[in-house]
Amino acid sequence: MTAGTVAAAAGTAVRGRALALAALAAPAAAGVSGPALVVPEAAASLGVSVPTATWLLTVFGIGMAAGTPLLTAAGRRSGPGGTLRTAAALVVAGTALVLFVPGFAAALAGRALLAAGAAGFNVAAFQLAGRDRSGRSAGLVAIGSAVGGTAGLFGGAAIAAGVDWRGALVLPVLSVAALGWVRGPAPDAPDSPRPRPARDGTATALRSPTFRSSAGLMLVLSTVNFGLMYAGPRRAGELAGWGVVQTGAFAAVAALAGALLSWLLVRARARPWVLACGGALAVALAAGGPWAWVVLLGSGVSSLATAAAQGLLTGASTEGLPEELHDTAVGLFNFAFLVGVAAGPALASALLS
Repeated sequence: MTAGTVAAAAGTAVRGRALALAALAAPAAAGVSGPALVVPEAAASLGVSVPTATWLLTVFGIGMAAGTPLLTAAGRRSGPGGTLRTAAALVVAGTALVLFVPGFAAALAGRALLAAGAAGFNVAAFQLAGRDRSGRSAGLVAIGSAVGGTAGLFGGAAIAAGVDWRGALVLPVLSVAALGWVRGPAPDAPDSPRPRPARDGTATALRSPTFRSSAGLMLVLSTVNFGLMYAGPRRAGELAGWGVVQTGAFAAVAALAGALLSWLLVRARARPWVLACGGALAVALAAGGPWAWVVLLGSGVSSLATAAAQGLLTGASTEGLPEELHDTAVGLFNFAFLVGVAAGPALASALLS
């Protein structure tokens, strides 16, 4: 076998693993957006106000943010494989609570468990992808996550219209079906733990200027993106007079186009200022656009900037750090992203109420 053949086979294996990890992350991200367009229906069914029902979105972001350090710590002891097993158990438990136990408190608790499990899938996917130093595996996982988040808008609305609104709350359970695909030889095997970091690993990462700038920009872009994921389709639907399913379909297409186009920015290794400008442009278009298509264009630009940032900045967040701290840095970087997941809908809801 020639060196070129070996390299080609290795490249194919890396791409296959990256696609498997993307398939793992996508349903986890769909959990964020799945209920976005069915909040009024959920509120009516549960006997609560719409602002109160919005907590079904907000608690998911909080659960992912809280679950990220917990599942990252589990991964340091048992490797990403242990993280995946714990995540699967949490998602199954949360799904059962949402679907089979009545009442708002049970739905909220179930969403929290689903979120913690989704955080585990997300952490493991990005940690494994981060071992490809080219950044392209992380880019594919970021696109998969963005695709899941955007598809969740339509998927949640369609499931609510065709079956029941509760189905829109449990989309992360689909990640369990992708677990069988996430296999491969060491050192990328899910149950191969990385070297244990020093006790002050978190402090060391937080002292890194590169990490702080990467995580800070990711926090801002994530907050904008998930705020627009909640508010953008609603505004577009009101401007155009669309129904829930139609709004979800158009919003999902716009955001999906942005997510897929983000690969161009990843390949071009776009500078952070380009990503920041994309986030600012997205807010201007979505908040000030007089027509539905302009609002949805803003959502698409936000999706593009956020997915590209995940792909580009995940690797950048570890620059200058010793290898044993890379998983810690990636976990903290994802925590910054997930704080935005929680803050975005809450801020949007507060501004709209």
